[in-house]
Amino acid sequence: QVQLVESGGDLVQPGGSLRLSCAASGSIFSINLMGWYRQAAGKQRELVAVITTGGSTNYADSVKGRFTISNAENTVYLQMNGLKPEDTAVYYCNARIKSWAWGPVDDYWGQGTQVTVSS
Repeated sequence: QVQLVESGGDLVQPGGSLRLSCAASGSIFSINLMGWYRQAAGKQRELVAVITTGGSTNYADSVKGRFTISNAENTVYLQMNGLKPEDTAVYYCNARIKSWAWGPVDDYWGQGTQVTVSS
């Protein structure tokens, strides 16, 4: 089994910064991709940013220039600067992981961490 544990969510004022972390542990042979999604109240879950093991990144247009995704070993980070009230949401970590060499790539999700941007 694989576990994703997130941390870093908090209440922050507009214009502030937060850094989210997500650590993967358990039966991991390789990680193809890690990323962050978010879901605001009453809305569908949406992509925020993803990063491949090769370092390629992709961002939602709404966060380009403000958020930066990075990774180190089995951990993915999301540095969020210039936060806006519309960034308020539950942020979920996602990872696509192979647990053994000839196994499938499975999709895993963290439990979510709340980010609230408000004055």
